[in-house]
Amino acid sequence: MAGNQFAAERLPSDAELRRMAAQMLMVGFRGDSVTDDCDAARYVRDLGVGAIILFDVDLTGDGTVGSRNITRRERLQRMTSQLQRWGHGRLLIALDQEGGRVQRLKPQYGYERIPSAASIGQMARGDSTRHYARQMAIQLAQSGVNINLAPVVDILDPACPALGGLDRCYSSSPSVVAWHAGMMVDEHHRQGVLCTLKHFPGHGSATGDSHWGLVDVTDTWQPTELRPFRLLIEQGQADLVMTAHIFNRQLDPDYPATLSQKMLTGILRQQLHFDGVILSDDMYMQGIIDNYQIEPALVLAINAGCDMLCVGNNISTGFEADRPFRLVDMIVRAVKDGRIALSRIQEANRHINKLKNKLKQ
Repeated sequence: MAGNQFAAERLPSDAELRRMAAQMLMVGFRGDSVTDDCDAARYVRDLGVGAIILFDVDLTGDGTVGSRNITRRERLQRMTSQLQRWGHGRLLIALDQEGGRVQRLKPQYGYERIPSAASIGQMARGDSTRHYARQMAIQLAQSGVNINLAPVVDILDPACPALGGLDRCYSSSPSVVAWHAGMMVDEHHRQGVLCTLKHFPGHGSATGDSHWGLVDVTDTWQPTELRPFRLLIEQGQADLVMTAHIFNRQLDPDYPATLSQKMLTGILRQQLHFDGVILSDDMYMQGIIDNYQIEPALVLAINAGCDMLCVGNNISTGFEADRPFRLVDMIVRAVKDGRIALSRIQEANRHINKLKNKLKQ
């Protein structure tokens, strides 16, 4: 959008703008415990971020198991309790617990092992899917985690290195994917945990990994990859939808999905009628950061329809303790400069507040 397009809007105070901008961030930090002067305290208590994302491996350090936030079940419970006290009980605490190779709550930390989505899909039994989903959701809830960044609803293609190649997809059938994912969402909801459908508008046919560069699915993507999202949205089983850093000229000739108004507002909001939180995949993944400077990328993502921006601070681009504060500055500056409409920030905060209210039901 053109600069100063929204400059005529009457703006609230800087403090209120900063509060709303901070609510739109999901950020990561280092350490398996928290103190009054740690980064987590600064992010939650002082800045007021809307969400925290937890990892068990620090990819900006030595990459060993248990080197980040999750080392033992009891320590995680204490940490999430303190985070919620700082967040006044309104903090979203998220992690990736898909099963198989992608599970932050591992047996070595005191949790039960969960099979991969591919293994569960091959069982082709609803009772098995529900059993493992229930087990997963109970462990998350008992640990103080209220957002699972799962299930994957991408369509299985074994040639996709980041998904099918890692057994992260249930099936090559869109309806079967939605069937398994729907049961997973149901079991999570029973435990008070919300779920994230990923990766919109479909990453399963990609031959590259957006962690390491921009991925183009123009020649491989099929419209049927939207079907699991459509079915789950229609069934009321979509709390959050995570975007994919993929380029798809069939849907937008100019921007990858995370930055695409055509995909996020045009398709996800207007065609599929999704009214929950649109969450970006990590904005510092190289699929974005190698091709865009971070401030223009934030502006594009928010204007495209992203309500919440994931910044895990745990990726090849490194950990920077003050990064969340700088991102809030960027968002506030863009609103004041007229590059982002105040109404878009307010809309994002409404979606986030609605999501948080679901946790109270």
